[in-house]
Amino acid sequence: MNQEKIINVKNLTKTFGSFTAVKSISFDVNQGEIFGFLGANGAGKTTAMKMLIGISKPTSGEAVVAGFDVKTQSEMVKKSIGYMSQKFSMYDDLTIKENITFFGGIYGLSRIQIKEKTAELIYELGLEEVADKLVSALPLGWKQKLSFSVALLHEPKIVFLDEPTGGVDPITRRQFWEMIYAEAHKGTTIFVTTHYMDEAEYCDRVSIMVEGSIEALDSPKNLKKQYNVTSMNDVFLKLARNVE
Repeated sequence: MNQEKIINVKNLTKTFGSFTAVKSISFDVNQGEIFGFLGANGAGKTTAMKMLIGISKPTSGEAVVAGFDVKTQSEMVKKSIGYMSQKFSMYDDLTIKENITFFGGIYGLSRIQIKEKTAELIYELGLEEVADKLVSALPLGWKQKLSFSVALLHEPKIVFLDEPTGGVDPITRRQFWEMIYAEAHKGTTIFVTTHYMDEAEYCDRVSIMVEGSIEALDSPKNLKKQYNVTSMNDVFLKLARNVE
């Protein structure tokens, strides 16, 4: 992992009427880093991520993602990143192969690239026998793995994962994190939101959001040391109590 900043956020804020969902947050993410964006449901994680991926305009503050301003260059941001949403993002009424082809087209790949990437992805995931079956036939864990792989089709510099392991069993969660590690090892930056505190241990650094604000940001090891606890869950509980 190098120290080049691929995400730079300064005083980013999002309000909805009188409610402030994201309160003037600031942080940087290094290229090739696995950056965990943690917090309980409703803490503001998804709202913040939507601003970073260019689909929601900040009320105030600044953010530069992959060299592009999220306010003025949101289309360039979208082309430079991969994104896997909280809800499964493949189309159930298309086959596995058709989904890959469809998203390859959206990401601007040529027909030859799509053909090559489709064959490569199906082989890597071991889906040769079911490639022509509807995605709806796949178990949730396999859908998540496919969705992650499709988010990487165009070889983005950063991939944003919003609660990627929600609802899957512990074994599948571990396998999914192995895929994340493999991708980060290639130099791709992984920005992942989760409310599973044990998953924080897999990240290089984590920020913890409580009620719209970042209350802590460091490596899991340093945070546990700072708060004199043995798990990230205990760190989170201490932070939540401090805010109350």
